[in-house]
Amino acid sequence: MDTNRCQERVARCAGLMKASGLDALLLTKPANMFYLTGDGRLCAYAMITQDGRVAIGVPMTDVGDVRALARFDHIAGFENEVGMIHSIAHHFKEFGLQQGTVGLEFTFLTQAMMGMLTHPHAKPKEIAVKDCTHILSELRIVKDSDEIKRIRNAASVADLGMRAAMGAVRPGVEETQVAADAEHAMRLAGAEGFSRTYVASGPRTNIAHGIPTRRKLEANDLVMIDLHPIVDGYSADICRTVCVGQPTPDYRAVYELFLKAQQAAIAKVKAGVSMVELEQTLHTIIKDAGHGAHIFGPPIHGVGIEFEEAPLPAGHAFFHGEKAPKPLEVNVVLAVGNCGIYTGPWGVRVEDTVLVSAEDGEVLTTYPRNLERGREAENVTDIGMLADGG
Repeated sequence: MDTNRCQERVARCAGLMKASGLDALLLTKPANMFYLTGDGRLCAYAMITQDGRVAIGVPMTDVGDVRALARFDHIAGFENEVGMIHSIAHHFKEFGLQQGTVGLEFTFLTQAMMGMLTHPHAKPKEIAVKDCTHILSELRIVKDSDEIKRIRNAASVADLGMRAAMGAVRPGVEETQVAADAEHAMRLAGAEGFSRTYVASGPRTNIAHGIPTRRKLEANDLVMIDLHPIVDGYSADICRTVCVGQPTPDYRAVYELFLKAQQAAIAKVKAGVSMVELEQTLHTIIKDAGHGAHIFGPPIHGVGIEFEEAPLPAGHAFFHGEKAPKPLEVNVVLAVGNCGIYTGPWGVRVEDTVLVSAEDGEVLTTYPRNLERGREAENVTDIGMLADGG
């Protein structure tokens, strides 16, 4: 991550901290640490002060790695949890913070983690704590040009992963194999990780988040495939539903209904539009067709460092500890189609990553939206060819 870019982000963060009455932030969520310092990992923390100073604490084994990757003023290595607590206390003292208010990520921290960060040997007695979730969300909603480039790359990798997954869809193949082929192709194309891969077949397509199982695909099954590769620290989100064989009239009718609703919502994506309007557009089409009882979950969410982040529809935002979203701005990135139609015996869903511009939305994930497997997915056996764009 560019040091100057991190410095600019820390400066903007400091302004939001001042407006919220926070003297410092104590962050442990990898995505937030990555955004502000250039490095985010588990078992670590970052402390950001209102005057823009940054301290990082990481396992002793990782200090050299983090020195090369992150932007910071102070770094501490610790050997265990007790050492982590003491290093936090050291940074409070080093920054002269013995009273005031520190922001913690309430929606990310478990009760045990909260107890660790507020332990008497870590946090000074006169330091109060306050939720800072909304500050980080506000910082990260609008993407800069470098972030958009990385999300575009992730979307291209997602398309390659979907092509490989479709190539594995046939009777007798296990859901886990479909997921493995998708992840193998995405790894070869540059993905360093994944935010879960979902593959569900047959009656399991009626599950909102179908983690792959050893279930074997059967003739005429529906298969729902949802991919979230991480490329250069940023994500994309794509979902497709396909039939193993010839779709029934019911499959086709419900699939075409959902696709119509998803495309109608995408057509309304532009700066100034609210998340409520986009959500209502998608839901109204489905409800008017008699499937209102078959909707589950928010249909739209933000995409960035995480495959699901702000902005979120108001109700979902509340659940995640976020504020209700403002109208969309240029360079916000969305996933449109997050909810599906779940009929009971089976379900369908189509989802794409979309970039907001002044006049419309640019769809970044472009793999064909067909209920039947297309020729582009047939006979895919050379995963290396996929990674080379062949």
